[in-house]
Amino acid sequence: MSRIGKCPRAGADSGPVNDGRVSEYQYYDFRAIDRPLDEQQMAELRTLSTRAEITRTSFTNSYQWGDFKGDPLAMVEEYFDAHLYNTNWGTRQLVLRLPLRLLDLETAQQYCWAEPAEAYQSGDNLILNFFSEDPDGVEDFDRDDDGWLDSIVDVRDQLAAGDHRALYLAWLFLIQDGEFGDEATEPPVPAGLGDLTGALQEFAEFLRIDPDLIAAAAQGSAPDASGAAADPARLADWIAQLPAADKDTALLGLLQGDGLAVTAELRQRFRADTGTTDDTGTTADDAAAGKPRTIGELLDVAESLRR
Repeated sequence: MSRIGKCPRAGADSGPVNDGRVSEYQYYDFRAIDRPLDEQQMAELRTLSTRAEITRTSFTNSYQWGDFKGDPLAMVEEYFDAHLYNTNWGTRQLVLRLPLRLLDLETAQQYCWAEPAEAYQSGDNLILNFFSEDPDGVEDFDRDDDGWLDSIVDVRDQLAAGDHRALYLAWLFLIQDGEFGDEATEPPVPAGLGDLTGALQEFAEFLRIDPDLIAAAAQGSAPDASGAAADPARLADWIAQLPAADKDTALLGLLQGDGLAVTAELRQRFRADTGTTDDTGTTADDAAAGKPRTIGELLDVAESLRR
């Protein structure tokens, strides 16, 4: 499996030419969401940097001279659930880790199968690795990185709950530069592409996904009426019908500290039981809408919207 390596600057020409007047800037942000770090893990991370701010739930650092000696992907595989990397020369990286029981590799690879949007398995987890390069990105560089990962990280919870809009957006990211054949067809279209959450909007902006291409894709996406946006009364009725043994299992998971996973699994089950989505995230309206669109068709619609 191909990876982006320990530092997203894969080659000598990846970063800016430093003429002695302008320093390079790199920002690293890692988050432990499902489980806090223990003392041993924090000590292991400290060996990677004496300057980093390390807490039980985060590792953050920035560099204006020199490089970070850690391997971000390996750090996510071992310690963290989310990672954001940003530079002042246009390179960005976002990495998410989810339990495979909440999002399986086969589903993820329908959308993310190659750099710069890839999915792979690491132990019992799925890793989603997104990498954006823009040589002109220095023009819109904002050094105020604090809070950027906070604004995106809810995408992980949405994916865990069975909302595959981020995966479809990642597929748009893969195809927007025209590197794949026009005749290839789109993967299953999730509902709600026309009404993105704030986190999904930040996700799309971070990866520089063409908004006109998103609008084109949304034309074939049904409205989303599931998950957290569901009517509380409908949700209560569904909970009342759950078998007592399933409720006991959920409560046990909550008491054992698996609240995030339990919530995600219940939301996935709610979406499936109420007929909102099938196992691939495709809505019933999607299936009735006809054959999938080709890449060429989507790019043409995006171009027409751009005019």
